[in-house]
This record gives sequence, structure tokens and C-alpha cells, in this order.
Amino acid sequence: MTYFFETYGCQMNTAESAAFKGVLRERGWSEAQDGAEADLVVLNTCSVRIGAETRVLGRLAQYEALKKKRAALHRPFTLVVAGCMASRLGETLKVQAPAVDQVLGTREASLFPRIVESLEQGFRLQDLRAEQEAQAKPVRSFAAFHGEEGQFRSFIPIMQGCNNFCSYCIVPYVRGREVSRDPRSIREEIRAAAEQGIREITLLGQNVNSYQWKSKNPGETLDFPGLLEVVACEAEKNAIPWVRFLSSHPKDLSSEAIRVMAAHRVFCRHLHLCVQHGSNAILEAMNRGYTREAYLELVAEIREAMPDMSLSTDILIGFPGETHADLEQTLALMETVQFLYAYMYHYNPREGTAAFTFPNRIGEGTKRKRLAQVIALQKRHTLELLQLRIGCRAKVLIEGISRKNANELLARTERDEMVVVPGSPALVGSFAELHLSSLRGHTFRAKELSLCPCDYSDSL
Repeated sequence: MTYFFETYGCQMNTAESAAFKGVLRERGWSEAQDGAEADLVVLNTCSVRIGAETRVLGRLAQYEALKKKRAALHRPFTLVVAGCMASRLGETLKVQAPAVDQVLGTREASLFPRIVESLEQGFRLQDLRAEQEAQAKPVRSFAAFHGEEGQFRSFIPIMQGCNNFCSYCIVPYVRGREVSRDPRSIREEIRAAAEQGIREITLLGQNVNSYQWKSKNPGETLDFPGLLEVVACEAEKNAIPWVRFLSSHPKDLSSEAIRVMAAHRVFCRHLHLCVQHGSNAILEAMNRGYTREAYLELVAEIREAMPDMSLSTDILIGFPGETHADLEQTLALMETVQFLYAYMYHYNPREGTAAFTFPNRIGEGTKRKRLAQVIALQKRHTLELLQLRIGCRAKVLIEGISRKNANELLARTERDEMVVVPGSPALVGSFAELHLSSLRGHTFRAKELSLCPCDYSDSL
């Protein structure tokens, strides 16, 4: 039997899709080249923005047409919608998209093996509805391994859910409250990743640095800095050279976590630290839990501990009540921090969030103009920061073959900079050293590379 996945949204969805695929491979299933030929099609979905859901509904309409075509050929297939959109809409999704056979929310992921077993045995998937309903308070679980077959980079979820309830965000409603993973399970997955030849791991969570594990044994706890120590030691012991983590909430990134990162060179010198806005008034309306001053102090602390650290961020423009002065404060914060890159977008009302009912919405034209200013400034900062790196020596992980030239490789530095360099496809997954000789767009060019040992202690 064969399967095909379409994964939308964040890295957590990517990791969870990989875990689902692992279940299928263990049971002898093979991956189809596309949904048209598969026995099982899974759409792992995102609900952060309405555009993501619209995309999925469009794909479901296409699969509905495919179902009719294959039914006429007596070649049926099963269509499952998983992830955050499944959590938000539940069984009502089947009303909008009748082709859907099973809706599998994020808190029901543990039922996926039962779905597979039912398909193998010829049961109707509707028979699982009672089992889902019995799990009124389903136990949140983590798969043992989230790596993709044949890959050298892997995501490792360490927590799920979010307790922050930012006023614009749907995530707490579809992912639920925060649940942290047993550190023993995390250590086991790191060891398994090393055995699979993984060279880089990324710790994942909706709010990764709010990790707080409590054992059933009284007094046995572990916070995020403590976990970073555990992960660093495990990665070093198992020769995994690079460790990253995301996403970080500024209010939860502690001085102790920064100290641990600085002490272990296994942690890559790049951090995604979502600011969202530069105005205290807007940050308060967003319920972000910090001020611009606190954010800037945190950035200063990070750079004092790790001067080679690059930073990226998210910026949300056009939030209800935003004034031109608020925009100017955001631009000023960007000038101070100098982000390497940013994900920038304007506010769109999201039904189900607190901000959906806020007054003083900003007009579409104004939002676009303000966003254009932010984008233009960030492009300038990105170019200036990259130009300063020309001529520097860098260690890179070779990630793949360039789409534009089969004789060139695509590589990434620990600072999350992209480099193209001539080389053999056989080198994909290897670490190398090179000189950043020039810049084309936002991608460095290098003339040649030399392989280097996978040594996390190297600081280039």
C-alpha cells in the first residue's frame, strides 16, 4: 500500500508528518510520487492564517474530483486531514469538503496508527469516531522519532501547545495548553538521530523556551536551560555537531539559557526571536508580555554573551489601533537590532482570536503601505549585514544541489546564511569550510570548499 503527504505551515507540522510516515514505513507502506496514485493521502494543515486554510480547501476540492475519477476506475483512496485546521474545524470540515474520510486534530495524533490498521484490515474509518469521542481529554503524546528517511537534519519536538494567548493568534485554541516532553525521550531521540546519521537537530515547540517538565516524582523538574544542558551533552557525546531551536518567545528566554548557549559551541549562532512590533502600546494590545525596552535589553544580553550571533524575527504591521508613531517605533527598533532577516506581514482578522473584535482596524491600503516600508528597511539591513561578511571564512553544512545549476551545491552557515559553491552531489550532508567570496542577491557565492571534521567545538 502507498501513501502521500502534503504538509502546510510550521516546522512542527513537518516533524509530525515525518513521525506519521515512520508509522507507515514500519508497517511496510511505501511513498507514492503524488496523491493521484496513493492509497492514503494525508494533508497536515495549518490554521495560523486564513490563507493557509483557503489553500487546503482548494486542494480538497481537487481531491474530491480525483475521488470521483478513481471511484469510476474502482481505485478508491482514503483522504485524511490532520493538524491545526482539523483541530479548529473538527467534523464540520467534512461538510465543507465531503471527500474527507477522517479528521485528525493535533490532540488526536496518537490515533493515527489505528487509522492505518483499520485501512489494512478493511474497516470503515467511521468506526474510529467512537474511539475519538471517548478521548474527550486525549493524552498528548510525542512520537519516538521525527526524522525523515535519508535526511541529515531532523526536528525534535520538546513541547506542544501555548499558554500565551496573544490576541491575534489562533495557536492556543488549536494546539491546546503547553505540554512538555519527558527529557529521557528527548535524549533517546537524539541518540536515534545520531544512529541515522543526522548532523543537525532543531528543538521545536510553539514556545520552545517555556519548556517545563515535571516528573511524577515530587521535586523532579527540568526547565529550558536545564534541557539545553542535557541536549548539549547528548549531542556532543553522539557527535551531532549542530543544534538549533525555535520558536523563542522574548518573555521566556532567560539569562541562564543564554549562558548555556554561550558555553556550548554545539548551539548554532543564530536565533529567531519574534518581536512582532516596536511599540509598547501595540505590544500590550497584542498581549505579548514584554516591552520594547525589555526586548532591546535581551538582544544586548545575547550579543554580549555571543557577539557572533545573528538574529531573525517576525513583524506584524497594521494591528488594530496602530498609529504612524507606532510604525516609526517599529522601524527604529529594526534600526537598533539589525535583524539578518524577518518574516513580515500585515494583520488580517482571525475569527476565534481576541483581536477579531478589536475596534480601530487599519485600512487595507494603509496596511500595505506601512508593510512596504518595513520590508524595504529589512531588505537594506539584510544586504548590509551580508556584505560585511564577504571575505569571511565559514563552516557550512551542505544541504543539497542548487536548483539553478546541477554542478553547484547549496549550503548553510550556522548563522543561517545561504551559500552556493561548486561541488559533487556526493558531498550533500557533509560539513565543509569555505570563504564567502561574493554575494548574489541574498545568497553568498564561494569558489571552492574543503571538507572538515564534524567538530562542534570549531568556531570559525
